[in-house]
Order: sequence, then structure tokens, then C-alpha cells
Amino acid sequence: MVWVGLDAEVYDRQYKDRRLIKRIFSYFSPYKKYMGIVILFLTISSLTTAFVPLITSIAITNLQFNADPTYFLFLILLILVLNVLSFLFNYYRQKNAAKALGYVVLDLRKDATNSILNHDLSFFDKNPTGKIVSRINTDSREFGQMVELTIEVISSVFVMLILIFLLLTINSFLTFLMLIAIPIFFIVALSYRKLARKMTLLGQRALASVNAFAKESFSGIQIAKTFGQEQKLYDQFNMVNIQSYKVNLKRAFTLNAIFPTLGIVQGIVLAILVYYGGNFLIFNSINAGDFNMFLQSLNLLFFPLLTIASFWPQFQAGLSAAERIFSIIDTPPVVVQRNNLIPEKLKGEIEFKNLIFQYEEGKKVFDNFSLKIKPGESLAIVGHTGAGKSSLANLIARFYEFQGGDIVVDGISIRDYDLTEYRRQIGIIPQIPFLWADTVENNINYGCSSAKCEDVISALDKAGGSEWTNSLPNGLNTNVGERGSLLSMGQRQLVAFARVLLEDPSILILDEATASVDPFTETRIQDALEITMEGRTSIVIAHRLWTVRHVDRIIVLENGKIIEEGNHAELMSQKGYYATLYNTYFRHQSLQYIEEMGKT
Repeated sequence: MVWVGLDAEVYDRQYKDRRLIKRIFSYFSPYKKYMGIVILFLTISSLTTAFVPLITSIAITNLQFNADPTYFLFLILLILVLNVLSFLFNYYRQKNAAKALGYVVLDLRKDATNSILNHDLSFFDKNPTGKIVSRINTDSREFGQMVELTIEVISSVFVMLILIFLLLTINSFLTFLMLIAIPIFFIVALSYRKLARKMTLLGQRALASVNAFAKESFSGIQIAKTFGQEQKLYDQFNMVNIQSYKVNLKRAFTLNAIFPTLGIVQGIVLAILVYYGGNFLIFNSINAGDFNMFLQSLNLLFFPLLTIASFWPQFQAGLSAAERIFSIIDTPPVVVQRNNLIPEKLKGEIEFKNLIFQYEEGKKVFDNFSLKIKPGESLAIVGHTGAGKSSLANLIARFYEFQGGDIVVDGISIRDYDLTEYRRQIGIIPQIPFLWADTVENNINYGCSSAKCEDVISALDKAGGSEWTNSLPNGLNTNVGERGSLLSMGQRQLVAFARVLLEDPSILILDEATASVDPFTETRIQDALEITMEGRTSIVIAHRLWTVRHVDRIIVLENGKIIEEGNHAELMSQKGYYATLYNTYFRHQSLQYIEEMGKT
């Protein structure tokens, strides 16, 4: 049960180690200058570190045989200088390594974010935002830690190779006794490779699940508090959190099980070295200084080996993180343009030609759907939930890819337009507006940053009035809070409406922009909409009486098919599906109905 819900995402993929490492090196390629400095100081630092035991050995030998105080003090001073130099070389090495690594992580995050931003909405429908964020932040951090440790390991290997060379010149037998531990260390480390990668992937997925759940929970905190479900939310979070704890605890046990084994190997080698080295010392086959060098070198030798052993699980963690980041970078967007035509000012003629569209395999929303909207025409789309109203609006905006047929705007397939420039001419006002945690002014000129304060006020006036901003603490410079929480729903909708009007779109799409506002604000927005919709192609997903009574044409959708169309009077006279829908959902909003109910 610990592994439940930790399956790979749909875009996950596996890379061979060689391909993965080659890909990582490609990210360091632009920063060869920094890496060159790192390699230079790494080599010099390793030399100074490795020569410290040698100088110490010479100092002890001097005390044993020559006892020359001046020479001894010179050696002590030399050891001090070597240690200081080692510190300085390490400082510059780490400084440049940090720069190179910082740039690489920056590039990784940029590429991952760019890839995510290029995906259509279906990608976000299938993948929780928290898990996506976890890949950008947490995984890139793990990757950075892996690279840092890799540089430390390379440094340790340099020290180890220099020490082995020096020790071989002193006593090859004792050196051989020390070297027999190296293959054992690597065998133990390599034996953990596959298990370490698997456990690390599961641990990262578990952490991503915690991030995703926390984000969703705090986004819906108002609903939880409304229904008094804080305890339920906490219990659900606790389950996900405990799962992450158990998975990562197993991961920690797996990755750290290597150290007791390596400690035993180190202890055995130390005992053998002391036994044979002591015998050599007794029979004068080796002097005290050289024997001390072996003992010092043993620690310096085993530290790199332990680093390498500990590095291997961390290396697998870094490769797993890189694999997860590259998976999201390499996932191709579903919405792909065939061309990059820059549209001039669109007239707004829209035609759906035998459109086939589905969100999920085998569940078609539209099957050979056809519809033509004239330039400047206002069209209302009505129908029950799931009929396909919002899907039509999303397809016009190119938020999803359709599987067959075509959507043609001004005689050109929307697949041939430059996507960014095409969307600039489409204004979408959702039922529930989204505002950034920024000022009122910046939220309105979000898509048109060059707009001046006067332009923003003008857009607000067209949207229904700007005088309400005078009551805000800092007027247009008031920060609206997360998702616009410091503004009323009506004020948020006015800001969203003004934001669209500032761009002066050729095609206006409204997902019933007045459905969630108070009657006073609704009246103001409706008056502004009447003026705005004139001469502009407007598509309205209708929930209100005003919408269906004031458009040029109404289409009635059911299961992705048009079953009726015409204006309000024509459809009412047919006494069909629309008339039933109107009497059920719209008629009670009319003044006539209210007056009739008042007489009863």
C-alpha cells in the first residue's frame, strides 16, 4: 500500500545512463570557462592536499634521525602554507563551480518552464500543478546537489591517485593491502545502482504528491471552511504526508545501508595495515615517518572511497531528478502550428468544418460538427451541461487540439496562424475571473503593458465605470491580493472585462461574464457589452435571459450536435427544445414573469 498512487506520469520516460549524462554535459557546455577554472583549481588543490602527508612523514623522519630544528620548523611552515593554499584553491574552485552550476540549474528551469508554457490546456487537465512545480523546483535542486557532490568526488579521486603513486614509491606491499579495498567498495556501490534509482524515483513522486495535495488544499480552503471540513482536509493531507514519509524512509534505509558494509571493510584493512606495518617498523623495513604516512593516507584514501560510495546513491538521485526534468522538457506540445502566418486585423468570420474533437480516447465531444459564424455576428450557445458549449470556445482560442476537420477564421485554418498573434485578437471573459496578486492597473494592462494610466481608466469606463477604484486604498495602484481576493466578485469581473477591452479583440468570447456578479454590476456590464459587441464577432455561452434575448442568433447544442438555431422569437415559436429550456432556466429572470408571480 506504500506505493499506491506513485505511478509515473503520462509524459514520463526512461533514459539510458549514457544518454542522460551526455545530455547533462550539454548543459555545461556554454560554461566551459567556469568549468576550466574549476578543473585547474581542482587539480592544484588535490596536489596540495595529497602532499601534506608526505611533508608530515618527512618531518617525523627528521625528528627520528636528524633532529634538525631549523629543517623541522621549515617543514612545519611548509605544511601550514600547503593547507592555506589548499583552502584558497578550494575557495576559487567552489566559487566558479557554484556559478556554473547556478547557470545550469537556471537553464534547466527555464527550459522546463518554457516547455510547460507551450502545452495546451489538456496537459494541465491531466497533470496536477503541484507535481509540475515539484519537477521545476525540487528536482532541479536535487540535480544541483548531485553535480556539487560529483565535483567533490572528482577532487577526492585526484587526491587518491596522487597518494597511491606516492605510497607505491615507499612500500608496494602495504600499498597493495590498501588497494584491495577499492574494488570491494565499488562492487558494493554498484550493487545498489538499480535499487537506488527505483527508490529515489518513488521518493520524488511521493514528495510531488504532497506538493500537489497541499496546493490544491490551500486553493480550496474557503470551501473546506464553509463545510467545516478542516479536519477531513488535515486527515487527507496526513495520509499523503505519511505515505511520503514511509517511502522516503525506505529510500533512506536503502541508500544508507551501504555505509555499515563499507565501515567493516575499512576496519579490516586498517587492522591488516597496522599488523604488517608494525612488523615492518620492528624489523626496520620502514621508518616511523613512512608508516605514519600510510596511516594518514589511509584516512585520506578511505574518505574519497566513502565519498564515492555515498555519491553513488546521490548520483542516482541526481540522475532520477534529471530524468524527470528532461521528461517534461522533451514532452512535445499537442497543439502544434503548421505555419506562422501573422494575421492582420481579423474580420471575425469563423467556420467549423466537419470538426472531430475528444478530450479522452473514444469519447467524442464533436463528430463531424459544422457551423459558420458571420463577421460581426453575435452568437449565443445554449444547452445542458456537457453539451459542448465551453469546448467550442476553447477550440476557437486554440486551447485544445482537435483530431479531425478544421476551424477556419477569415478563410485560413487556425493551425496556420502564429498562435501568439492569433490569440491577441481573441478576447475571453470567463465566468469566474482570475486576477494576479498585483495592482489593479497591472492586472488590466496585463496583455498590453505599454498602455498608459489614461488607457486603463478608459477601458474601465467602457467596461462599466472606473469610479469604484477611488474607494480603494491606493486607487489603481492597490494590490488585489492572491486571485483578487481583496476585491468583490463584481469588481474582479470589471477588471477582467477592462483587461479584454484594452486589447480591442476582433473576436469576443464570453462564458456568461455576468453570471456571478450582483444585479447592479450586471446591469453596468450588460450595458457596456451591448456597445462592445456591436460590429464585433461575439460568442456567448449563455446562462442569462439578457444574453439570449439580445444576440443575432442562438444555437442549441445537445451531445455535440446543433439541434436548433435561430433568434429568440423564431425558436420560441417552434416550441421545441429551446422553448422548453427557456421556460425552465431563463423565463424566471424576466420582468414579465416577476410581475405575474407578484399577482398570485
